[in-house]
Amino acid sequence: MKKKFNKKGFQKKSFKKSESADSVAEPVLIENLNSSSFKKKVALSGMIDRIIQTGGPTIFEIRDGTGTLALKGFIAPGERAYPELNEGDYINATIKLEEFNGEIEGDIVKIKKAENEEEIKNTLQKREREKAKVQPIDFLVKNKVLDKLKDRMIVAATEIRLAIFQNRPIIVRHHNDTDGYCAGFALERAILPLIEKQHSSEKAAWEFFTRAPSAAPYYEIDDSIRDTAQSLKNVAKFSNKMPLILIVDNGSGEEDLMAIQQGKIHGADFIVVDHHGFEKDVISAEVLTHINPFLVEESGAEICAGMLCAELARFINPDVANVKQIAAMSGYADRIDLAAPGTMKKYLKVAEEDGYAKELLGDISLVIDYVSAKVRFMEVREYIEVLFGEPRDKQKELVELMAPHIRKLDSKGLAIGVSNAKQEKIGKIILQSMDIEDTFPGFGFFPKPGRATGLVHDDYQKQSGEKAVVTAGIMRTAITFRATDAANFSVHELKKYIEKKCPEAFIEGGGHKNAGALSFLPYKKDEVVKLVKEFIK
Repeated sequence: MKKKFNKKGFQKKSFKKSESADSVAEPVLIENLNSSSFKKKVALSGMIDRIIQTGGPTIFEIRDGTGTLALKGFIAPGERAYPELNEGDYINATIKLEEFNGEIEGDIVKIKKAENEEEIKNTLQKREREKAKVQPIDFLVKNKVLDKLKDRMIVAATEIRLAIFQNRPIIVRHHNDTDGYCAGFALERAILPLIEKQHSSEKAAWEFFTRAPSAAPYYEIDDSIRDTAQSLKNVAKFSNKMPLILIVDNGSGEEDLMAIQQGKIHGADFIVVDHHGFEKDVISAEVLTHINPFLVEESGAEICAGMLCAELARFINPDVANVKQIAAMSGYADRIDLAAPGTMKKYLKVAEEDGYAKELLGDISLVIDYVSAKVRFMEVREYIEVLFGEPRDKQKELVELMAPHIRKLDSKGLAIGVSNAKQEKIGKIILQSMDIEDTFPGFGFFPKPGRATGLVHDDYQKQSGEKAVVTAGIMRTAITFRATDAANFSVHELKKYIEKKCPEAFIEGGGHKNAGALSFLPYKKDEVVKLVKEFIK
């Protein structure tokens, strides 16, 4: 018989012998494939999610509603196999299962567009919807805020699971502090195993998931543009989908709105999990779901983002590991113990059952705060995993090494701050202020301005016994605040007051009622400080 060759001189594959193989090829679902499937010939139906042309074979990533499998088609090195097939096509294929770099992939015996396209499409969508359904479980603790937010959490978990099963990249953006890291890490622990299972590949966790801190206490337009630009590049280069972006420990304020709208223009979707207050809810209408205690007439001072995300993680992935300590850790870091000691006591008990005492949680939180100041915007996934106890022995060594050192830095920062802090009585309130830039060394010094302000604030209350205290860490273009409940202070009300009295300062920022930061134009610094005193008076 005469052999057939293509124009490049490579022998063409003939599928005449394999036509009869369909009758013996066993139909399979991708989720059921494992190492025992190697060398077997099976039948597969699904949708072409991506086509990747390598220097060797053409890779077709097939999604069947239960998982994703890479199929190899080869004609000649670098030549497109099966050019009649495109992304989005529904196919029927006969494949031989092989192993490549420890992962399962299929070697195409035969593949063609499906004549029963509508049937495959409906079956695939039904499988994904069923798989994405959340089976609600009990929260780690009894809490009325969580109960009120449960329906929103179910929606969020369902959308996140659906994104995973539809091979949609997920980006987690979180505040650059301990609570933010706790929130982001909890979601990461829940999402990564599901991505790896969906693609039968550990490497997929790097392609389909990103977690990155945001320096500002909101999702700023700079981060939004960077996230969008990188995602558009991945769409063009790798045929990725536009991402689902989770904004945690940020996202509820008016200052987040433009960044979210900018991403939506390009096809990104958003979910917000936050506990900071806002003047007006402009976010809920723009996102898939918005989780915030203030939306259900509760206070964000009584539950933090790390707590919310530790609970949400268990809805996303009931088998999630290494998150039970996160709620207590983030709660102590964000001072939830002052507003809701009962809630903290419950979460501490959960953490202790997992081997985390209060002192250890405090030490880990301290190290996270320090590391966050050093790595800044880097993802450093593996390093953060060690901080959160993966593995526990290395976490213990790292914390025991660094925590004493960081405490010394805190002591030094406190001594420096106290040496230049000034107090004045305004009515019944003590205003304590310090000029950060004149007091502390420059860039890279730890504690950071917000932490230094908090240390000086707490120390003054302890030493003086005063109850109504506002502490302001003043910088050239910003002021960071800490206040006691007795001071009846509000960062949000102060912001509105300055906006009204001095609109040309272009005041921005926010935070909690008693703890936050406001930025302004440098030439308006003296006027803003004056208005702060007027507001307190």
